Amino acid sequence: MSEEKKYTILIVDDEPTNVAVLNAILRSNYKVRAALNGFDAIKIARSHPHPDLILLDIIMDEVDGFEVCEILKADNDTKHIPIVFVTALNESKSEKKGIEIGAIDFFSKPYSAPIIIKRIENHLSSLQKSRDLQQLLEKKGATV
Repeated sequence: MSEEKKYTILIVDDEPTNVAVLNAILRSNYKVRAALNGFDAIKIARSHPHPDLILLDIIMDEVDGFEVCEILKADNDTKHIPIVFVTALNESKSEKKGIEIGAIDFFSKPYSAPIIIKRIENHLSSLQKSRDLQQLLEKKGATV
């Protein structure tokens, strides 16, 4: 895959070790950006080009992952970016809340690299199909 065609994944976690682990798993196939807090995540997500996917920790200081997700999903410029929560929280209540506020998936720590890679591939494949469909409709003069 050529560099200019790589998808960009934003990793958001206030623990640098967690960012480093995900970066090591993903960097060979994706362009990886990182934020160590929610405010930086919002700033990066709003910058152009937008990340194609966000891996977002829930438990962070100042602004947690749920708040970051809600802010991004309320913004017309970033609401289309798929968000996957990556967290140590293993309770269905947290997973339910994350999905309800707009996340597309929920990965639990500790990570299983092959599973994370495959699920990210699946999400990005769906994203590409959506983009292709949108472009086709725009060519034909319709919008979704």
